[in-house]
Amino acid sequence: MARYVDGFVVPVPKDKLPAYRRMAQKAGKIWREHGALEYIECVADDVKPGKSTSFPQSVKLQEDEVVVFSWIAYSSRKQRDAINAKVMADPRLKSMMDPKAMPFDAQRMFFGGFKTLVEL
Repeated sequence: MARYVDGFVVPVPKDKLPAYRRMAQKAGKIWREHGALEYIECVADDVKPGKSTSFPQSVKLQEDEVVVFSWIAYSSRKQRDAINAKVMADPRLKSMMDPKAMPFDAQRMFFGGFKTLVEL
């Protein structure tokens, strides 16, 4: 089953991880209600700075932060675009989108959409 995936990497202050989890749980429910197949948020457990690149380097991780790696799976890009349009119009999500209220630095977040290459 080919899927389309949105991937995210976010630096989250360790002391704001509980707030981030609450936000992610609410957001995940909204995405799933609108048709996403999966909504996964993972906190770094074994990531170290590399010589050239790494998860910590990618978000300019600070000492008091942890990397969160996340993805949302859809059946296709067309479905993803339709679901995201519904999610972005959902008033429950809008209440979480104020940059001043977010429990992470959104300017150091990166994300993108991906076609699956291999699925086993």
